[in-house]
Amino acid sequence: MSQASQGAPQQNGAIAFIERVGKKIPDPVIIFMFLFVAALTITGLIGGMEFQTTGADGNPVSHTVKSMLATENVRWMFDNAILKNWLSFGHGVLGVILVVMLGVGIAENSGFLGAVIKRVGLRLNEKWLPMLLVFLGIMSSIATDAGYLVLIPLAGMLYAGVGKNPLIGMAAAFAGVSAGFSANLIPATPVDVIIGLNARVFAESQGVPFENAGGEVLNPATMHYFFIFVSTFMLAVLGAWVTKRFVAPRLDKMEYTLPEGLDQSDFSVSESEKKGLRAAGLGLVASLAAIVALAMGPLAPYTNEAGRTVTPYMNNVILLIAMVFAVTGICFGYSTGKFKSLQDVVNAMVKQMNTFGYVLVLTFFSHNFLAVLSYSGLGVYITYLGATTLSSLGLENFPILLIIGFILTTALINLFVGGLTSKWMLLGPIFVPMLYQVNPNMTPDLVAAAYRVADSSTNIITPMMTYAGVILAFMRKYKSDLTFGDVIAMMVPYSAAFLTVWTSLLIVFFSFNIPLGF
Repeated sequence: MSQASQGAPQQNGAIAFIERVGKKIPDPVIIFMFLFVAALTITGLIGGMEFQTTGADGNPVSHTVKSMLATENVRWMFDNAILKNWLSFGHGVLGVILVVMLGVGIAENSGFLGAVIKRVGLRLNEKWLPMLLVFLGIMSSIATDAGYLVLIPLAGMLYAGVGKNPLIGMAAAFAGVSAGFSANLIPATPVDVIIGLNARVFAESQGVPFENAGGEVLNPATMHYFFIFVSTFMLAVLGAWVTKRFVAPRLDKMEYTLPEGLDQSDFSVSESEKKGLRAAGLGLVASLAAIVALAMGPLAPYTNEAGRTVTPYMNNVILLIAMVFAVTGICFGYSTGKFKSLQDVVNAMVKQMNTFGYVLVLTFFSHNFLAVLSYSGLGVYITYLGATTLSSLGLENFPILLIIGFILTTALINLFVGGLTSKWMLLGPIFVPMLYQVNPNMTPDLVAAAYRVADSSTNIITPMMTYAGVILAFMRKYKSDLTFGDVIAMMVPYSAAFLTVWTSLLIVFFSFNIPLGF
């Protein structure tokens, strides 16, 4: 007891510090506003500066920083602010992300994803409960709300049903949903699309080949699939071990109360949902058959005029995955009565888009800032300075240290700045080209994978996480005096284990030249 009492103030002090710092950090949109102004000011001051970098062929390449305050460049910013620098930025990356979310929105708002989680969750064997809860949490990240709002409270009820502290199950599920956010067995998830497409933009903006270590052109949506596939099972097993080794023994000694009228039927699968799941299964088979037909027909590989093999079905894998979500969601919705007309399907897509208003605002400012960074040459200059500094430290000969350093930096920043997309838009444009310039083995897919590891692992130990208050409210049903400091103390073993082992897995892939994806 005395040791616990001595440790508590330090935990609360650290958490209070993170909260204070986090609240003082402006919204990412505001950060990009200031960065845009800063970029204009800096280019105005150093406009005309010349410097040299080493090209892909080993020869020096000359660069000149443009002053964005010059008349012709101000005109360029206004002429391109809406279409080229925002809506069509990075080959239309914004549009692709929105299309994926339309398909996921139908599946989520029809109730399909929530029903799948309940169906699987209620059938879990007690022996395998921790591992399967972490696994389900990881898989539920395709539909964030379903994971946080359905699986985590359901996990608490499952543990209460077997006579154990509900917080054990909730911690395991929370670890999977949040700390394992970037892993999944499904290819071309929204996270894959956001990370991959923007990584390509960051690389191409400074002439970095968008290729893997073997010189193969990367597919933004699947460039991490092998790594993420293995990560899903590794994290599920690791999460179960942490639960049994550290979390459960501690929480088994904690007092808790069960709410009056606790009814596990609140999370049971209704007859209507069972019918819907059968219909969704048929829809899944039909949509997969349609994909096979397309891959063998209109989207079959062919050789173009340049003699290169083109694979249209792989180039359009994002749309195909979105179609699968849409078809299964529609089948489920119509079968359960949630959808009674096409207007209900439209409403489901609109509801999903309503949550993306912030993304539109964020991308307007971030994309225009990135366009200025690229057009002016300031981004190349920043990369040149950073690469020169790292090289002077001799780190070009230690790529593993570069990987670890970038992961730790991102993990630390994640404690204070939430949001996968906003942080990637801040860090990616600098580190993707910079680390490649320091060591060509630091390819865009490797740097992006390192970002995913770091961003996910520390989600569960920061009060700045979007669902932090929701998770605390769920857990307080069983322990009313629980603080978020207690939650963080509960989740630290998961975060530390995930960050350490997941980083090690990435280093294994890198060291043995194992492709991260296809």
